Amino acid sequence: MEENNKDFLLIKKIYSNKKIIIYGIIIVLLVFIFNFLLLAPNGSKDEIIHIPNGKSVDSISLELEQKKVVKSDFILKLFIRVMKSDRGIISGDYLIKKNSPVFLVSWQIARGHHNIEPIRVTIKEGLKNEDIASLLTNKFVDFNKNLFLTQVEGKQGYLFPDTYFLYPLDTVEEIINKLSTNFENRIKNVKPLIVSNGKNLPEIITMASILQGEASGISDIYIISGILWKRISLGMPLQVDVAKSTYDTKGLPSNPINNPGLLAIKAAIEPLDSSYLYYLHDKNGKVHYAVTYEEHKRNIDNYLR
Repeated sequence: MEENNKDFLLIKKIYSNKKIIIYGIIIVLLVFIFNFLLLAPNGSKDEIIHIPNGKSVDSISLELEQKKVVKSDFILKLFIRVMKSDRGIISGDYLIKKNSPVFLVSWQIARGHHNIEPIRVTIKEGLKNEDIASLLTNKFVDFNKNLFLTQVEGKQGYLFPDTYFLYPLDTVEEIINKLSTNFENRIKNVKPLIVSNGKNLPEIITMASILQGEASGISDIYIISGILWKRISLGMPLQVDVAKSTYDTKGLPSNPINNPGLLAIKAAIEPLDSSYLYYLHDKNGKVHYAVTYEEHKRNIDNYLR
């Protein structure tokens, strides 16, 4: 009986020692994982990374490992996939502070916490592509104006005027895509009206670009739209000051003359019919209409001389 007790105590001691060894190994592994995988690499620094739309988690994680933001791309992408929402990775710039542990980095990226202020850019209605390029040049330190103008050639009229929140490392291509995508989204609801009125999109946008420069408010823009479409139907030249070529050539200009807003686009689609054929703006910007050319000449004498 005594020998059995000794054997039992010996087995218990061996088992306890094994448990201690196992626990020790687990603790060592946890310390290793925490120190060598979860913590930031030695000498890490503040890092701004740019994530373009559609970039994969694998490539993001590899880039951050190469830039020594994290120690293991495998651990980072594992954390991101666990933490990210259904909407996927949000594009833009991310400021990752030095010594950020991998779980904090993954949380930032997975949840779209950029940790950096976007650049607010307001593109007003009626700006030409050249104007937009100059505006962006003043907002971005390294903006390539010539590249922008090359890539938006033929897109004047289709870069939607709006307020945009862009990031310092956004590329020219990404900025153009945001403006173009916004255009498509904003005119989606009015496209069926274009077809039903027997017009096409280039005609509407070109007319809208003229209206953007010719009409100063909602009270006049629909009437002026009706006048200009009437002139086209009668075979008259448009004769608008914002497009001098229309004094010599009948019909619309070959391309939009600026980037119009939604009001001008809607007015081009749904012109207001009236008896007027002429109009002018006085020195205060007020519009005066006329049915006949004789009446129009009297308006010129009364309001412009």
